[in-house]
Amino acid sequence: MAVPKYFEMYHSFLRALSDRKVHTLKDIKEQVIRDFELTEEEMAQMLPSGRQPVWLNRLGWCRTYLKKAGLIESPKRAEFRITEEGERLFKSGEVIDDSVLERYPSFQEFKRREGEPAPSHPPALTGKKKEAKREDAVSETPQEILERAHAEINSKLADELLSAVCEQTPEFFEKMVVRLLKALGYGEPAAGTVTQSSRDEGIDGIIYEDKLGFNLIYIQAKKWAPDTTVGRLEIQKFVGALAGQGATKGLFITTAQFSKDAAAYAKKQHTTKVILVDGRRLTELMIEYDFGVTTEYVYKIKKMDTDFFGDEGI
Repeated sequence: MAVPKYFEMYHSFLRALSDRKVHTLKDIKEQVIRDFELTEEEMAQMLPSGRQPVWLNRLGWCRTYLKKAGLIESPKRAEFRITEEGERLFKSGEVIDDSVLERYPSFQEFKRREGEPAPSHPPALTGKKKEAKREDAVSETPQEILERAHAEINSKLADELLSAVCEQTPEFFEKMVVRLLKALGYGEPAAGTVTQSSRDEGIDGIIYEDKLGFNLIYIQAKKWAPDTTVGRLEIQKFVGALAGQGATKGLFITTAQFSKDAAAYAKKQHTTKVILVDGRRLTELMIEYDFGVTTEYVYKIKKMDTDFFGDEGI
């Protein structure tokens, strides 16, 4: 079973409070886990940002929406109780989704403040495509929508970066790789070097692993077309070049892709550690470390400071 959507948790959330007693969030979590038989693997699924489990994010929005509709109340922080209307709706046996919550003026007002007008009744839909579109539109929490949009923007940016890099000369690419490694924190500002093309013996760059210069990382940089594949033979040649230098660490970085055989060969090396970075991973690193990119917009997502409202907050 997949992780339930936030609106699929409405009934389970109300069930946890159906005895009309005050319950903690821990009680509600346990109810949801039982009702949906969530596995450890499902509960370990994270949002794209890696900051929160998907199911807990959805449970949080489930709680918010039920409260805004007036179906639950919170007498104290992190404690919840079902309201009379919530109890009536739960006992009715009706399937509870957003179209049901949209009947309540308080929920409509909340959605209006969010900038998303809530219709007084579900729109008429015909055809499987329209139903699928509506289901997709309401199945994600605002946090998931935001993170998915961010991932899509970065994916588009990654494609643009890879195309731009491939338009440059091999010499530019070799120098860029060394500078990128410096941006990642390797070596001193002037420690990275690019070897002469005519005498590189299979090595395109050398950089210190640490600022004191105890270890060297030898680099092979291949600017190939993104749809081409670097095979095992190329990695074998690189490993041989590393052995000729007495090196123990090497980085093979390319704008192309690696074959499965190439990846397996690199992984099984024991005396020499070989890391492979393909075009997709290269652009991910460029974006993550602000290398070759600029920040266009910044959206700050804020949350309540619980320490401020604690016993010693003021």
